[in-house]
Amino acid sequence: MPIRRLPETLVNQIAAGEVVERPAAAVKELVENALDAGARHIDVVLRDGGRALIAVTDDGCGVTPEEMLLAVERHATSKLPDNDLVHIASLGFRGEALPSIGAVARLSVTSRPPEAEEAWALSVEGGRVGAPQPAAHPKGTRVEVRDLFFATPARLKFLKTARTEVSHAQDTLNRLAMAHPEVGFTLSDGDRKLISLAPAEGALFDARLKRLAAVMGRDFADNALPISAEREGIGLTGYIGLPTLNRGNAQQQYLFVNGRPVRDKLLYGAVRGAYQDFLARDRHPLVALFVTLPPEQVDVNVHPTKAEVRFRDPGLVRGLIVSAAKHALAEAGHRASTTVSD
Repeated sequence: MPIRRLPETLVNQIAAGEVVERPAAAVKELVENALDAGARHIDVVLRDGGRALIAVTDDGCGVTPEEMLLAVERHATSKLPDNDLVHIASLGFRGEALPSIGAVARLSVTSRPPEAEEAWALSVEGGRVGAPQPAAHPKGTRVEVRDLFFATPARLKFLKTARTEVSHAQDTLNRLAMAHPEVGFTLSDGDRKLISLAPAEGALFDARLKRLAAVMGRDFADNALPISAEREGIGLTGYIGLPTLNRGNAQQQYLFVNGRPVRDKLLYGAVRGAYQDFLARDRHPLVALFVTLPPEQVDVNVHPTKAEVRFRDPGLVRGLIVSAAKHALAEAGHRASTTVSD
């Protein structure tokens, strides 16, 4: 069989398999776009667990109709002005989200920049791009994704129940909300409001604790130890729970690198190492830690989902987390939490 170039639609569908594996992945990509656009309020609506509808509305900077057409092309982005993959300062940068979603769903984008007199809307259905049309919309952007995976029905078979898919989307939005306490977030499934987070005010540490309390619960906020440390240009801030406030799994461990929620084995291992003298191996602390470091010291271009990172000096990062957490725990002495652990 001769080698041939694949059609663009099929290429996008293949890419979508990595970028958009479930509705929560689409929510993540669209909300990250809204955050990169400077939004201060982001509203997300799901129907049928995201299969029937995912709608993300923001009050960010919006895009022009010309930019809208570029936005649904693969590898078109506003986030790499100098073609620099080292100093990445945004959440998104690959230019794959919208074309990938548009390849497997019915996508519509309605947007209005603040200086524009009218909004414009663009539709993409199974990879086929329509022409921009005038529309009514306030400043900002609304992205609607309908009939997710209608163009790749095999993927639908691998989705879980609507309740499960909503819970994954809820976890995704909560993680982004913890990293951005200055932004308000809502999530509803059409009938119920599952998340309602007002923008947190005050200094970053205070605002962050308010947001963590809203997401992780008042128990965590009441029994959290502040973390603030720095080593060789790498900063670590956040809060860790007292050892007596623990769980049977690590689901309440949240880690962020330069404002990006990540799932990194090295970071989870560092948390485990910090608590090894305080907790049994089958018990897990509650933590929310924020690592900040120069962009050139971390590679976020590891996987299309951008949930994994590689550090230039992983030992330095791990050592900072372990030492800072151990110091905070030692300072707390024998203080016990006010809450009975699960």
